[in-house]
Amino acid sequence: MFVSALPFDGAPAQRQRAVGRVSFAATALNGRTRPMRIEESGSMRIRLPKGEGAGLDAVLVNTAGGIACGDRFSVEVESQADAFVTVATPAAEKVYRSDGPVSNLTVKLTAGARGRLDWIPQETILFDEARLDRQLDANVAEDGRLTLLEAVVFGREARAERIVDGLFIDRWRISRGSRLIYADTLRLDGPIAELLQKPVVGNGARALATLIHVAPDAEDRLESVREQLPSRHGCDAAASAWNGLLAVRFCAVSIEALRAAICPFLLAFRGEPLPRVWLS
Repeated sequence: MFVSALPFDGAPAQRQRAVGRVSFAATALNGRTRPMRIEESGSMRIRLPKGEGAGLDAVLVNTAGGIACGDRFSVEVESQADAFVTVATPAAEKVYRSDGPVSNLTVKLTAGARGRLDWIPQETILFDEARLDRQLDANVAEDGRLTLLEAVVFGREARAERIVDGLFIDRWRISRGSRLIYADTLRLDGPIAELLQKPVVGNGARALATLIHVAPDAEDRLESVREQLPSRHGCDAAASAWNGLLAVRFCAVSIEALRAAICPFLLAFRGEPLPRVWLS
């Protein structure tokens, strides 16, 4: 008979959680955008594949394979004066079930003078009982340009999964120069699938997306953007503009309906090819 000599005090084992950080800056050199600084630690990596557009494509990779309870990640991206950077991810980011601890993801974006930064990761998928606190802070020069797109999917449709319990906090703060021009916080706590059924919350949606565009001509593009908004079955969208920014909201019954609406819209809106990772 085997008898363990290890003490047991009834406390659960301490998990080893993933911690990752990426800090990346790009600069304009001889009319082209070049990487200037790359800092990586933990499970976060950045790769620079050859892109088809005018700027520099950057792909964020999480080697941890997803986000689990208590993980912490930090991303900083700077597009300096006259540079153009597009940031994407190779696949959807999965946020797995947590037995209590909240995972944290912080993103800091900077677009310098006449610089352009497009932040267009693929969707984030929340599993049942996932717990995520995400914060995005961006600062744009007066003549800089910033385009943000974030999509969130609540539950895996292929498995008919419902989020019976979970936590999702999503905080966005955007400044132009030193002036705050956009502040938005979404907090869904508890029976998320049930909350999304309410007409004032999601009206039965399973996938949501927000696009924010900050640029000197952002408000002037409102009418043309409204003409481009999808009229597809299963996805509603609306646009508004104020404070030198343009905001577009998408609300879809599935990720397939959301992607079918977003991909052609992004292609037309940005005037650039989608990152290759979006098409793989």
